[in-house]
Amino acid sequence: MENNSSNTKSSFWANLFKTPTKRDELEEVLISMPPFKNLGNKPFRTLIKLIHNRAYAANEYVFYQNDPGIALYVIIKGEILITEETDGDRFDLATLARGDFFGELALLDQEKRSASAIAMKDSQIAVIFKPDLDEFVETYPKEGIKILRGISQIVATRLRNLNQDYFMLYNRTRTK
Repeated sequence: MENNSSNTKSSFWANLFKTPTKRDELEEVLISMPPFKNLGNKPFRTLIKLIHNRAYAANEYVFYQNDPGIALYVIIKGEILITEETDGDRFDLATLARGDFFGELALLDQEKRSASAIAMKDSQIAVIFKPDLDEFVETYPKEGIKILRGISQIVATRLRNLNQDYFMLYNRTRTK
């Protein structure tokens, strides 16, 4: 998807040279998240080594709708807006903050991104690429199952909430 706004930036390659997140801050966020909080010490240390740290300026795209889905993103600092464009209209789907993750469907289906992610504030993001997570799961299958189960539980909760919202809106339109 092309960048149509003069207020937004994308700097994919620039992130290769940005300062890494402090390890203790990264660990604190991960330990607070259901997919990662019950990992053993050695697998947790291995997982930390797989993480790539990225920094995004306010209004910078993390990824665009229809980009290849290749990673899971965990917000260490900042705020990310998930937005979808359809027929030229933009729909803001969610605003996420510290401890939230997004892009998780890429770990499951390898499809293109269904929405764009934009940093609304300067943000630090921990990125886990699918090939790295796949290798982790092969090395630590029990711990890998814990991570994937935790992600699945959160995805299921999001889907249930979406279903509730849909039926609530549907019922409103039926009664009018």
